[in-house]
Amino acid sequence: MGKIRKLQKRKTNPRLINLIDLLLNESAKNNAKIWKILAEKLASPARSWAEVNLTKIEKCAKEGETIVVPGKVLGGDINKPIKVAAFSFSESAKAKIVEVGGQWMKIEELIKINPKGIGLKILV
Repeated sequence: MGKIRKLQKRKTNPRLINLIDLLLNESAKNNAKIWKILAEKLASPARSWAEVNLTKIEKCAKEGETIVVPGKVLGGDINKPIKVAAFSFSESAKAKIVEVGGQWMKIEELIKINPKGIGLKILV
């Protein structure tokens, strides 16, 4: 059994377990290493997950770019439209992303839109 599967066995959140499975399957099916990297991050203990605020995303992303956060996106300042996918979002982060013309989505939705994971940037 692989390292990720062993870590995944300790998880109890059904959505998280299904997401890790989906990421691993899509990684193998589409030869997309980015999904395997995200699966590894999400299979790790939750205390080591990313908590990224919008100010950091604003600094690291170009307008129109798609950012993936293997964890939670928190509020902050953002002034340009960016697509952000994450496991979870604070309510203020969702509102501010939409306010500037950006889009927030769950990682599961991003996989449907971009199964090969092309042109994505991971922030941790």
